[in-house]
Amino acid sequence: MSGFSRRLYALVRQIPPGQVATYGQLALLLGNPRMSRAVGTALSACRDDSIPCHRVVSRLGGLSNAFAPFGRESHRLLLELEAVPFTPEGYVDLSRCLWPGPA
Repeated sequence: MSGFSRRLYALVRQIPPGQVATYGQLALLLGNPRMSRAVGTALSACRDDSIPCHRVVSRLGGLSNAFAPFGRESHRLLLELEAVPFTPEGYVDLSRCLWPGPA
């Protein structure tokens, strides 16, 4: 595992239930706001169930179609189980649940 992935996974573990972060937000917190795709790639490769990858969404609150095992449906279900709010259009309501970052 790369140093980037280790730091990313440690950061994602800090996102509490009921809140989400965006790929770009995590890239910025890791020191390079242009690495949001690398964040997505690293999260899609993660096989550690202790890392709550489902708490990471797009900058608009969109869900990942690549989310295992059933794409957007399972991504949404995991977030709904944590009472994450959604807009009528099906996006995560970032105005109500965006993680402010580490304390």
